[in-house]
Amino acid sequence: MQNNGLMQLEKKLSSFGGVPLTHGALVSMLKEYRSPNDKIVRLIDEGWLIPIKKGLYAVSPERTMIPISIPLVANLLYGPSYVSMDCALSHYGIIPERVVEVTSMTTRRGKVYDLRIGQFSYTHSPLDFYTVGIDRVENTDKTGFLMASPEKALCDRLVFTRNLNIVSKRELQELLFDDLRLDEESITRFDPKVIEVCIMRGMKERMLMSLLKLVNSMKGEQK
Repeated sequence: MQNNGLMQLEKKLSSFGGVPLTHGALVSMLKEYRSPNDKIVRLIDEGWLIPIKKGLYAVSPERTMIPISIPLVANLLYGPSYVSMDCALSHYGIIPERVVEVTSMTTRRGKVYDLRIGQFSYTHSPLDFYTVGIDRVENTDKTGFLMASPEKALCDRLVFTRNLNIVSKRELQELLFDDLRLDEESITRFDPKVIEVCIMRGMKERMLMSLLKLVNSMKGEQK
């Protein structure tokens, strides 16, 4: 019976796949145990659970063969937040580099976490700018996380990079295509309306206006 109970528990844990679990969810799952908290400690020691922060855990991918949804972890680790900038651009295949740090925007103070599962950084954004261009992206298992649209990810990158103030088309092209190595074809699929709304929020308008002109000109060349 004990082995059967353990198998059932392992099956329940595996069903979460890459989705993080809260302490409350674990305690509810372990309610048949005399001391659920002691069992949580044992599951960590046995390699079934990975502690992310106080009250938040992930099921070990070594046990389930399912990778942890790192963007979802970023959403839950510190919020409200959504994944953006280089991490989102890499996710969409707009920049070629694989990004090690998970970059997010938040309406709260900026923060950095250096955890066992990776490094997570959060940049403060004013609320009216924050709310533009947030998409829900689905994993293959139908779980989802919040991430900037491609256009918003690039706007965030330009607006919140310190001491960056580019207004000429040439300088912007050098930054985008030489430094960041953006995929030029992806720019032609950008929705100019998202950039227009960002401009209306009043942050680095001239630089975003240059981006808007570049996007429109490249979309025009494609026609």
